Amino acid sequence: MSEKKYFKQTKPFRVPTTDGKLIEEHFGNASTHTNTFSVAHMVAPPHWGEPHQTPEFDEITIVTKGKKEIEIDGEKVEVNAGESILIKAGARIRYTNPYDHETEYWSICIPAFDFNAVHREES
Repeated sequence: MSEKKYFKQTKPFRVPTTDGKLIEEHFGNASTHTNTFSVAHMVAPPHWGEPHQTPEFDEITIVTKGKKEIEIDGEKVEVNAGESILIKAGARIRYTNPYDHETEYWSICIPAFDFNAVHREES
């Protein structure tokens, strides 16, 4: 019998956070030990934000509910539900939800998200 050519994720890895943001990694370093890409479902609470960072990976964000503000090399870009954005490795970015409602989105990183390669700045 041959090995299955698929993997159905039924228990994504819930990343521990202290800022109220939900992060569920379906595929990636933490969940499936995949380092070529990662896929995570996220929900950012109202008025959430994180420090600036300069990741070594490309990141695609697909917003499914609400809207998200991303500062990219000093330019503020709003991404609404039904829209997506690709941010290339090496850009200085800051993700925020400055709005009064939560934001739900999916993130795909290529290669996979790695905390040691995100280069977060001190707040």
